[in-house]
Amino acid sequence: MSTDIAVTTQGQVATIEIQRPPLNYFDLQLIRDIADALDKIDANGEIRAVVLAAQGKAFCAGADFNTPARDAPASGDQRDGGHLYIEAVRIFRNKKPIVAAVQGAAIGGGFGLAMSADFRVTCPEARFAANFTRLGFHPGFGLTVTLPEAIGKSNAELMFYTSRRVTGEQALAMGLASVLVPQDQVRAAAMSLAQEIAECSPLGLLSTRATMRAGLADRVKHATDHELTEQNRLRVTDDFREGVKSTAERRSANFTGK
Repeated sequence: MSTDIAVTTQGQVATIEIQRPPLNYFDLQLIRDIADALDKIDANGEIRAVVLAAQGKAFCAGADFNTPARDAPASGDQRDGGHLYIEAVRIFRNKKPIVAAVQGAAIGGGFGLAMSADFRVTCPEARFAANFTRLGFHPGFGLTVTLPEAIGKSNAELMFYTSRRVTGEQALAMGLASVLVPQDQVRAAAMSLAQEIAECSPLGLLSTRATMRAGLADRVKHATDHELTEQNRLRVTDDFREGVKSTAERRSANFTGK
């Protein structure tokens, strides 16, 4: 496991902390490390709940498109075992409840990572954005499944089609977040919720969660197959290059539909 995450335990709760501040961009290795950590937590009968947290000002700003992709597959075939969506689906197959402590921005694929959790604890300063269309891109990390299931099809379409950023207050109002606290209390509030969950019967907890999330990982697997195909198709377009460039330059994009 790399040094970009740390796993600690407090009683019956494990905390997985992403340590790539300030923006905590992800890549294949980071997602694999999180999936590996969750596998070990599943095998530990003493742990009943998980907090997923991050250092720095952002929870996770997604992929850094300005850095050459080290994990991009040669084709749209997700059977390529090296692609990060294979690892992402592993996260959705974990058995124990996850509380995401979202103290800052959760953007793009980082938003998808936050949505892999059962609950999100956040603050007014946080921002949630599925900003793919602003990049000339297609949503990924299973968001086409998890987002409409969490906030409804219409709200999900609004976030996808506009790429707008949703504040912590708005996230709470639409059901995207479960708890809203001051920014400096996000980690503690996430731990408190995880500890409340951990007080329940482990057998009943695992059984109930398995029922509530039945088929979710398979739906995410099917969705990421399609998401990846569309992302690979759009990745070579002029609009995608312009979307990435304009975002880096903090200006409006001049999209041409090519």
